[in-house]
Amino acid sequence: MLTVDYYNSRCLNASVTVTRIPADRDVVVCECFARDGLQNEPAPISTESKVHALTAFADAGFSRVEATSYSHPERVPGFADASSLLADIPRRPSLAYKATCPNQRAVQRALVDWDAGCAAEELSFLVSTTEEHSQRNLRASRAEQWDRVAEMVALAEGRFVLVGVISMALGCPFEGEVAPSQVVDDVRRFAELGVTMVTIGDTIGAGNPRSVGSLFADVLAEVPEVTPIAHLHDSRGTALANAVAALDAGCRYFDSAMGGVGGHPTRIAYGGGVTGNTATEDLVAMLERMGVRTGIDSSRLKAASGLCERILGRPLESKVARNDYGSSSKEAAGV
Repeated sequence: MLTVDYYNSRCLNASVTVTRIPADRDVVVCECFARDGLQNEPAPISTESKVHALTAFADAGFSRVEATSYSHPERVPGFADASSLLADIPRRPSLAYKATCPNQRAVQRALVDWDAGCAAEELSFLVSTTEEHSQRNLRASRAEQWDRVAEMVALAEGRFVLVGVISMALGCPFEGEVAPSQVVDDVRRFAELGVTMVTIGDTIGAGNPRSVGSLFADVLAEVPEVTPIAHLHDSRGTALANAVAALDAGCRYFDSAMGGVGGHPTRIAYGGGVTGNTATEDLVAMLERMGVRTGIDSSRLKAASGLCERILGRPLESKVARNDYGSSSKEAAGV
């Protein structure tokens, strides 16, 4: 189990199983607005606005926050400020920031930030369950990407908590259904590399409570040394139900994004409609009403929700925000 001292030791070891949940909560919710949430925004968001948002997330009590990506600045200009952002955001004893690394060069940039004293505590490495999505999203075959991941793990030198990410775990828009055994095999492969936190991504919201519950039960039973993280998109309106199914299966780590923003990168078309993440406001409200402690302050979450709407200049896709946070919604819409 993860402790504050572990994250702040600055001598992290990727081979350590990171499963400790802070004493004030039963689950850990990772706020993904600043990375996965913003990757499909057509216009870049200023570094200053991102810092304001990340500060609000820290104030609300999140213990994990996805802050940025070390994507190629020319290909994904919205994250060209990764290093300057990490240098400016608030650091808290109980908070770990995560940065996405698509390739070896990204890890090298993270190491430069480590030496400068402003690195993210976590790095996430991505694979896809399907060949076509891997080619489109990562510009590499699955075999090539797994080779990259092995090299990235070696490059990280045990300095960071490493998080594996499996995209299209419950279905792919290009290849259709994905066998649960494929996902379990990918989780096991991360474990063999020493990566013991693995995000299971329902990237297009294809999952349902039965398929999600069954998959997480399989992962927990067959690769018990790994801590699975539920990353559930709400494309078909089932994200909250799927989160409960994952919870009932034993999952205790969840990803979400303020207002349900996010989804596929702007340059990769997965089809029309809403492809966003589970809305943090809705997930936290549901869990708390179920008696599942998230450790997140509701009034500060409300403030963060309103801030995110103002940053993007539009009402966001949160049912709780529409009902309980109505004043911020009207302000964002200019009413």
